[in-house]
Amino acid sequence: MTRANNFSKALIMGGVFTVVALLGLVFWYVKFASKNEIQHTLAIIKPDAVAAGNSGKIIDKIEQSGFKIIAMKKTELTKEKAEEFYAIHKGKPFFDELISFMISGPIVVLVLEKENAIEEWRKLMGKAEIEGTLRNLFGTSVTKNAVHGSDAPETAKTEIKLFFPEL
Repeated sequence: MTRANNFSKALIMGGVFTVVALLGLVFWYVKFASKNEIQHTLAIIKPDAVAAGNSGKIIDKIEQSGFKIIAMKKTELTKEKAEEFYAIHKGKPFFDELISFMISGPIVVLVLEKENAIEEWRKLMGKAEIEGTLRNLFGTSVTKNAVHGSDAPETAKTEIKLFFPEL
């Protein structure tokens, strides 16, 4: 009887240990693994928005949306740097117009940080036809759409390095 009781207690303790271990895994997943990832993304306030005096308004919307600005500078693109940046579009009908536009005046380049920064920035940029998005509020055409944002983590890393090699 004592041996049977010890065996029953061992089974119960094993079951309790298993349940505690599983609860620990669930807690770890909920607390850490399922969290949204803190990301960096590149944002550009394009020449049309800078020329129209909308840089400050756009930066204000960025900060109001919970982004942390990690780096920021006002600069001008050379034709070579613009062609390097937009190399993915080389050969497309709009490429030359895009390059001419991007070198037409100063731009403001920012590195933004937030949980799911890439997706969140792209939502804030939005499309011109969606009310309240940056492109709706500050863009003037499909090409002159006020802002740019990275479309994926690898793109963000490449784009950030192009403008902020020190990061």
